[in-house]
Amino acid sequence: MDANVKSEVNQVNVEYNNNQGQTYCADVEGGTVGICKNTPVELDPITTGVVAKIPVVLSELTVKFHVTANIELPWPALEIKDIKKRLKITQCLLLQDTNVLFIKGFVRKNIDFSTIDCYNSDGVCGKIKHCTVDIPFECTTDVTFNGTNPAPIIETTQSEFEFFKTEELPNGFAEKDKLLSGDLSEFNKISTEYFNELPFCELISSRIVEYDEYLNRTPIDSDAPFEEKYFDEIEEKMVIFLTLKLLQNRQVLIDPATGQICGCKE
Repeated sequence: MDANVKSEVNQVNVEYNNNQGQTYCADVEGGTVGICKNTPVELDPITTGVVAKIPVVLSELTVKFHVTANIELPWPALEIKDIKKRLKITQCLLLQDTNVLFIKGFVRKNIDFSTIDCYNSDGVCGKIKHCTVDIPFECTTDVTFNGTNPAPIIETTQSEFEFFKTEELPNGFAEKDKLLSGDLSEFNKISTEYFNELPFCELISSRIVEYDEYLNRTPIDSDAPFEEKYFDEIEEKMVIFLTLKLLQNRQVLIDPATGQICGCKE
């Protein structure tokens, strides 16, 4: 396509009349988009070597955990048409100075199911409805650091100090005697606070194997087909395989000649 071709927009109007004589319209806009030229810009990289602060992989692991749940539907359902699942993580925390990882989250499930509006001996008719639920989970797991060990924790420190003081003594002491001690009229302290880099997680993939069973299926009516039954509760069991990376921002020396990473700096 010529880069100078102008974009064209087509508009389509859709109308129909219902039984009450009302007209509903839908506007659709679309068309072709022209191609824009670009020119590569010469890079200006650092070639003398650099210390970069980048995420370093501490561990990559797959966590397996089991989840059970009972879901009550807001309407009686004839059958489940589809269930879409999305795994969400709300907490992924490595407890510092240990290898214990705390994981918390939920599985978002969007359930499409058919309902019952009317029926006879030949069949059942109804609507397709949906219900979205969040199923929570949490677990802990021991981590093997198959990448780089976390940076050592630097603890906050506090220390007090005093100044030497000489005072005259009251009556009852020799004139040449003096009180030699720390100064009680002041308070001195040094507080040092370190802000350590907190490891964090990056999700790689999730695999969910589930089994959903309809509970308390009830026949619709004697006038409906005998095999058709409705239910409003689902019991589900899930096995979740979650693969993630555990990372920590570290200072890394990049060699100027080969571009190879030489080592981590605490």
